[in-house]
Amino acid sequence: MALVLFGTEGCHLCELAQAVIMNMAGQITVDVYLEDIVDTEGLVERYGLRIPVLLNDNNGAELDWPFDEAQLLQWLALSAAAAAESDIISE
Repeated sequence: MALVLFGTEGCHLCELAQAVIMNMAGQITVDVYLEDIVDTEGLVERYGLRIPVLLNDNNGAELDWPFDEAQLLQWLALSAAAAAESDIISE
């Protein structure tokens, strides 16, 4: 599973979201990539008013700010369960 954190430079809320994710480095075993929305017009249109947004790159699930560590863990568990269910159905 890979996660993408959509945000932009100078965004205080984005920095807070990054801090939540960094604090969980020992608890979660996923790759997290930062994506600056200003680099792509489509991302600005989609996320401009919502950042920071965390995207599960595998299934498209999104977690909007604000979130804390417990909410992030719950979202990750739900995303993993949904992915496992999807795998069972496709078999």
